[in-house]
Amino acid sequence: MTKQMPTFDSLMNPLLDALFALGGSGSVDEIYEKVLEQENIDESISSIPHNPDKSNQTEVAYRLAWARTYLKKYGYLENSSRGVWSLTLLAKEDKHVEPHVVVKEVREADKAESKNKNKKTKNGQIELIDTDTPEAQDWREELYLLLTKEITPDAFERLTQRLLRESGFVQVEVTGRTGDGGIDGKGIAKIHGFMSFHVIFQCKKHQGSISASDIRDFRGAMVGRADKGLFITTGTFTPAAIKEATRDGAPPIDLVDGDQLADKLKEFQLGLKTEMIEKVTLDKNWFKSL
Repeated sequence: MTKQMPTFDSLMNPLLDALFALGGSGSVDEIYEKVLEQENIDESISSIPHNPDKSNQTEVAYRLAWARTYLKKYGYLENSSRGVWSLTLLAKEDKHVEPHVVVKEVREADKAESKNKNKKTKNGQIELIDTDTPEAQDWREELYLLLTKEITPDAFERLTQRLLRESGFVQVEVTGRTGDGGIDGKGIAKIHGFMSFHVIFQCKKHQGSISASDIRDFRGAMVGRADKGLFITTGTFTPAAIKEATRDGAPPIDLVDGDQLADKLKEFQLGLKTEMIEKVTLDKNWFKSL
């Protein structure tokens, strides 16, 4: 069992191993959970927050993000606009890397690119910015601070209600009864207009990780009252909490952590707006050829 915090470069090969185990591709959450499982990282390590005052992200997740970034620049990974990461042909041919070589080559390439960033390109193109790198996620930190420190619990419940409605839920009610086992509301999830499920939800402003005991308490309150449970938090879930939510023989509970919440708010443009910035590059050679 790993009882020390792994460095980002030591996570490169475990990350590749996780993707191979997942069939060659996976979401950030799937990769994270598989790395924790395969590396047997102790929960006392996996639950350590990166910066609890600014983000819900764990330190392991933060370091995995850097590992993904380096491996992508090294040519071993690629990612889609839907947040799915996959192995490249290069990775499939040579399944492991020498981390120190990856770090050295990527940093040298970054330095060379930095020196040339002000040089004009030969043809005008729109510059694409990789928004998955850790330093490009400032909006997530701002949102996290807003949700955890500035808005009231009542406002967070109303935000959850609005988000569920935008996601296709109907008859969404916020109950927020004191002493009701953490149940904050209920609704009906409509599936393609034919099927429906009665859902009870809990939404929790939290700076840290939700434990398995929190999931058990919520399940105890929902038994016999709904088909499914939904637990939404600004924080994260421990591996034990994730296992408890999907335990065989128990009513299922879907989990939405802070990153997934941010993605959904962005998708539905609830308090967030995505702007496409056009970059115009002058092609002097074109004019000279006239």
